[in-house]
Parts: sequence; structure tokens; C-alpha cells
Amino acid sequence: MNLSELKTTLSKIEYLQFRLPSGANVPDHFHITEVGLITKHYIDCGGVERLEKWISLQLWYANDYAHRLKPQKLLNIIRLAENKLGIGNLEIEIEYQSDTIGKYSVYYDGDIFRLIPKQTTCLATDACGIPAYAGQNDVGELKSTSVQSCKPGSGCC
Repeated sequence: MNLSELKTTLSKIEYLQFRLPSGANVPDHFHITEVGLITKHYIDCGGVERLEKWISLQLWYANDYAHRLKPQKLLNIIRLAENKLGIGNLEIEIEYQSDTIGKYSVYYDGDIFRLIPKQTTCLATDACGIPAYAGQNDVGELKSTSVQSCKPGSGCC
């Protein structure tokens, strides 16, 4: 979900609710403690320079059970961030505390915002000689057993 999709959804709903991948809901008394413009400038393990930007919303809750963030209030917070940070129509990432800070994509299903876990991956599989993974049900099992190992000077991590 990008910022314009989030703002459009917020302008049409009366109640904010987020659901974790486990099926549990984020407690109703959550706060949005941060709206951030995140820039990540890096080189992947294949040597390709990359620059990514996204908007981060941090969800947090405490013992403030009387607090309920309304969609209009979140829209006001977002507008302030747009003015102060110069954020554009970027993708949204949700941060939420679990065992550590979890990072999630988000989509609205017509009733509730659903958090989708983000995963790490190798961005230079060709340079590293990593074969494609088998089907979704076989995560972790490689299609090929003839994997070239990374050798010094090969450009692989």
C-alpha cells in the first residue's frame, strides 16, 4: 500500500484496526508513535548500488486503554509529516513490536488493515550462483543440487 492509497482509505473509514499475521488484532489503544521517511542506500552482495525510500509508520501500545486513534487524526499526522518531511507517494512499511521490531507491508481488505511480514532475500542470486527456490511449500529446499560455491574474487558475498 502506498501513501495515497492509505490516505484514501483513511478518509472513508470510521475505525482503525490492524491485524497481525497470526490473526490477532493489534490492541485498539495503539498509537502511531512515528511517521518517518526512510532512505536506504546500499550495495547488494552482487556489487549493485541501490537506493530505496519508503514511509515507516510505527505502531505501539501501552496501558493507555482510553486512547483510540481515529482515522482523521492519523490523516492529520500524515499531512504534518508530508509538510515537514517532504514525503511523497511511497510504499508504507509498518513497524510493530514483537520479539524484536517486526516490519510489515500493509493492505486494507475492506474491513481491516492486514500486516504482511516482510522477508529478507538475496538481491544478486545470479552473481552468487544461488538457484531459484522450489515451490512455496518447499521453502528452503533448492531446485538444484549443483550449486556453485562462492569463491574469493567471484563477486559473491
